[in-house]
Amino acid sequence: MPGAGGRGAAPARWLGAGILGLFLLPATLALEVSVGKAATIYAVNGTEVLLPCTFSSCFGFHNLAFSWSYNSSDAFRVLISGTVKNEKADPRLQLKSDDRITLEGSTKEKKNNLSILLRDLDFGDTGRYTCHVRNPKEKDLQHQATIFLQVVDKLEEVDNTLTLIIVSVVGGVLGLLVLILLIKKLVTFVLKKTREKKKECLVSSSGNDNTENGLQGSKAEEKAPSKA
Repeated sequence: MPGAGGRGAAPARWLGAGILGLFLLPATLALEVSVGKAATIYAVNGTEVLLPCTFSSCFGFHNLAFSWSYNSSDAFRVLISGTVKNEKADPRLQLKSDDRITLEGSTKEKKNNLSILLRDLDFGDTGRYTCHVRNPKEKDLQHQATIFLQVVDKLEEVDNTLTLIIVSVVGGVLGLLVLILLIKKLVTFVLKKTREKKKECLVSSSGNDNTENGLQGSKAEEKAPSKA
């Protein structure tokens, strides 16, 4: 019976999709670390820069471990590391290898922020900075995100002249099109009203002529013959 087989296959597919969803759901709610949308941050030599890092987990955390590390073509080192007891506690540092670094983030009130501030930058600070988090509450699940820091002499000013010219031209063209459409509508409206008035005048004039001719004719016809 083909019909029965077809009816039986549909529930099986739905059941398979449901089981797959149950397996994938923990992955979508699991620990995730982010360093923002920008892949590269530029900072001027001798200044300071904030390296962002936030984490999220729908399962919460307990004794969460975190660290920041630096990696360049010829060097690797752990900058800071520490733990966070729970959602109501601030991070506790266990290691800090560079006095120029301070932990600026907070994990209270679900901020989950582990950002660091790096002061007195020099060109040797150029490289990849990785924020790494491990959550024992999720069976020691780990996740990390990396951002590239480029230390420069000065920040280049972006020349927006071409962009402004393009925007101005496009805006002018759009404005001109709108003006043309308005003029077209106005002209159409005026012509329509003119035609209507002309039509009314023609109808009125024709009516007057017919009325006058008809009255004269009627009166002439209705005249009684003069008595001799």
